[in-house]
Amino acid sequence: MGEYPGPSASITRRVEWVDTDAAGHHHNSAVVRWVEAAEAQLIRERGISGYFPSSPRVQHVLNFRDKLWFEQEITATVWVERVGSSSLTLRFEIAGHPCDHSDGGPAADGTVTTVHVPAGATRSAPWPEAMRQALGGST
Repeated sequence: MGEYPGPSASITRRVEWVDTDAAGHHHNSAVVRWVEAAEAQLIRERGISGYFPSSPRVQHVLNFRDKLWFEQEITATVWVERVGSSSLTLRFEIAGHPCDHSDGGPAADGTVTTVHVPAGATRSAPWPEAMRQALGGST
């Protein structure tokens, strides 16, 4: 974690009981929720409105690196990797903080790609210029 090549945002959470599976460590679906929470933070910090209702996910790549345990603190970070004409690729990483069961460190990473589908449309369309600029895209 540290410096990122594009606009970024991080959130810190604690692994809750609902985030774990029968083995006692995080369930894979928890990573998706933490990434979406960090994504929402990024969108808020960039002052973008109308993003979520018009940006369905079209690809999610998730690499599991380590286990996260109940009550362990984690940090989820997302950053803009690429702003296309109608797509947006965010890269993410989830890091566990040290705890009784772990020394901490990278636990998951990957990418999520969304596309801009305006309200009432059935296909993707170019991002509005204000969104492109707020996300770090060039004109």
